[in-house]
Amino acid sequence: MKSIILTTAAFALTAGMAMADGHAKTIRMGTEGAYPPYNFINDAGEVDGFERELGDELCKRAELTCEWVTNEWDSIIPNLVSGNYDVIIAGMSVTDERDEVIDFSEQYTLPDPSGYLATSADADVDNGVIAAQANTIQASHIAASSATLVEFATPEETVAAVKNGEADAVLADKSFLLEIANADADLMMLEKDVMIGGGIGLGIRESDTELKEKFNAAIISMKEDGSLNELIGKWLPELAQF
Repeated sequence: MKSIILTTAAFALTAGMAMADGHAKTIRMGTEGAYPPYNFINDAGEVDGFERELGDELCKRAELTCEWVTNEWDSIIPNLVSGNYDVIIAGMSVTDERDEVIDFSEQYTLPDPSGYLATSADADVDNGVIAAQANTIQASHIAASSATLVEFATPEETVAAVKNGEADAVLADKSFLLEIANADADLMMLEKDVMIGGGIGLGIRESDTELKEKFNAAIISMKEDGSLNELIGKWLPELAQF
């Protein structure tokens, strides 16, 4: 995956000067690129999905020049803090734990139900072995339950663990799992939704208050004119709208 490396000190100096004197600065939008329909890499090798379309529109409304970079999920917050990109836009639910390290924008989705994907309707999700992507709200939920948690670095690995019998089910955002269940006759969604975490927002360094304000204004304007709900209806039709 593509990454851009800058030292934290150099980045902070550059960012501060750009904001202070009003010069244009390219804002780097960091995403995972592996979590459809929120974000994924299309056949042309480009970031695509709900958050690509949303992010491009937010940058346009905020009058910002933006570029897209990808980063593995398990280091996505540390690499934001260290200056490798300026914004996380990666299906990241707002939680108190994350809010202690970074700041969040206005939420651009309401809370998304989590769901279980399994190969059998009688999978034991209460006491069985449940897969989840590491450092997610789903992994924390399983760890606090009577089930046995097995963690994986990528969402694809969690699904593979269910298919190869390593796990009884996987717990993840329902909107992500639905597409997989619809495309694979060997997998099914269980009729047990779990509401955990808040809605999804942009992750921004706590020091970047001006950038946060620009994106907040853009998100609010999309809520007010209905364009955000149009995107949610296009990419995430099962989600409640604002």
